[in-house]
Amino acid sequence: MNLYDETCFECSKLITQKYSTSFSLGIKAFDADYRYPIYAIYGFVRFADEIVDTFHEYDKVRLICNFRRETFKAIEEGISLNPVIHSFQQVVNRYGIDHQLIDAFLRSMEMDLDQKVYDGDEYNAYIYGSAEAIGLMCLRVFANNDDDLYHALLPQARSLGAAFQKVNFLRDIRSDFEERGRTYFPGVDFNNFTEQVKLNIQANIQSDFDAAFAGIKRLPVGARLGVYIAYTYYLQLFKKIKNTPANVIMQKRIRVSDTCKIGLYVKAVLQQKLNVI
Repeated sequence: MNLYDETCFECSKLITQKYSTSFSLGIKAFDADYRYPIYAIYGFVRFADEIVDTFHEYDKVRLICNFRRETFKAIEEGISLNPVIHSFQQVVNRYGIDHQLIDAFLRSMEMDLDQKVYDGDEYNAYIYGSAEAIGLMCLRVFANNDDDLYHALLPQARSLGAAFQKVNFLRDIRSDFEERGRTYFPGVDFNNFTEQVKLNIQANIQSDFDAAFAGIKRLPVGARLGVYIAYTYYLQLFKKIKNTPANVIMQKRIRVSDTCKIGLYVKAVLQQKLNVI
């Protein structure tokens, strides 16, 4: 069984490495005990997201329903022949991850199957499920069953997840709007995306980043550097987006180069050694 468990976690690790260089580098900075659990969470949410965003030639409703059913069945039984779900259920059961967080995440994925325009309440529910809930799953791992620490850092973890997701929305405006017909930001007309509208969105994101940083500094030492690295990557992407005109945002996807990511990684490691995080 140990061999099977390790193989499943390695599958989730491979998925993370294939899909995200940013998160892969961040996870490498965690203490070893945190790595497999965070790979498992990433692999799970990545595959659910792939169902709704990528598998266009298949019955997405059936796929996500099966994924949901298999997930909760595995959590109850403690095993799955799907390696991604198996590694995820182990983390859920070991760290006591609230099933409501999993349900909220999957409901956000299901919203993407037919929801195209979001009002305020729908937007908040989507952000919570697709981003904040994931941050709280990870916080459960970092807190390692310390309920006091978990609840103390819960608001900041939600803010960090929200900041990451909103930056993704700005980065992916073109593909979401033109290819998928989605408009996440409430009341925004992307046929008339002005600088003032962009500034208003950015102010909201900045407040999330500011709140999140206070929580990062209070994380356990073994988790702090990895989370901070992800934070610096997204903050750098956010800065590039802020410096890019609204009309350009609508035309191309802004990204941070791999060279820049390496530089941010090295800087973060030095800051950790100097105890300035």
